[in-house]
Amino acid sequence: MFSDWRTVESPSGARLALRGQPATGVARGVLLISHGLAEHGGRYAAFAARMAAEGFHVYAHDHRGHGRTQAPDAPPGRFARRDGVARVVEDLRAVRDRAAGRHPGLPVVLFGHSMGALMALAFAEAHPAAIDALALWNGNHVPGLAGRAAQAILAVERMLKGSDVPSGLLARLTFEAWARAVGDARTGFDWLSHDAAEVDAYVADPLCGIAPTVSLWIDLFAATFSGASAEGLARLPKRLPVHLVGGAEDPATDGGRAIRRFAERLRKSGLEDVTAIVYRGMRHETLKEIPSLGAPAIDAFAGWCRRVTERT
Repeated sequence: MFSDWRTVESPSGARLALRGQPATGVARGVLLISHGLAEHGGRYAAFAARMAAEGFHVYAHDHRGHGRTQAPDAPPGRFARRDGVARVVEDLRAVRDRAAGRHPGLPVVLFGHSMGALMALAFAEAHPAAIDALALWNGNHVPGLAGRAAQAILAVERMLKGSDVPSGLLARLTFEAWARAVGDARTGFDWLSHDAAEVDAYVADPLCGIAPTVSLWIDLFAATFSGASAEGLARLPKRLPVHLVGGAEDPATDGGRAIRRFAERLRKSGLEDVTAIVYRGMRHETLKEIPSLGAPAIDAFAGWCRRVTERT
């Protein structure tokens, strides 16, 4: 069952907590899940069950500094002492190779949410032949001048107090600002979803809501700008199918505008198969929205997965 987990050793030195759910019926592919910031792979059980019913073997691990994954250089809220994104990419490669080895010949779809979308793009650019399709949901890949300002703030914080402590300034500019952007919020995390039960489950989960360190924020912004650069996007195969999703009420992606901007950048880079959808009424966690909002998005994604795996 997906709620169970096992340990996978990564060449990066991490002991990855990995969950899996086998496909029901005839298998059509493998789906790898890259989770978001301050959460863990265990939150994707319902999504895994749905995609398993669609014929996909589903795997989700906890990134370094998150969930039940353990690494000597990655306490909660930090990727690594140095080269954090490269270590995360190594971990993703270990999971991909484990999954592909268990299901040889099946196409591999990599799905990333928010921070996980940044890491999924970094992986795709580092190992373009390792996947057959890429889904990037709810990620801001084009933060623009605000992102550059955040990098400057982080440089000052690192100089003043070090890199392995939580960034108070970035928390105020992100999580706290996003919370203020949502009207009639009950909690500081209502910007995640309209579904009160899902928000409450996040708040109650001891593995969620960790405080990212200065180091982790630095890694994330470095990956953001590198991944969306012309040089980075040029590494992607032109025929790689890419599926972008955002919410029109998501403050983390500027109301979905960042999704549209990134889709245009992908197309200008020469990618031939880019799907981009910004759903009205949705906040940040599309997979955790109330069913009337989230179900159509998941249905559309399942259809896209069927299409792109049939053509490989």
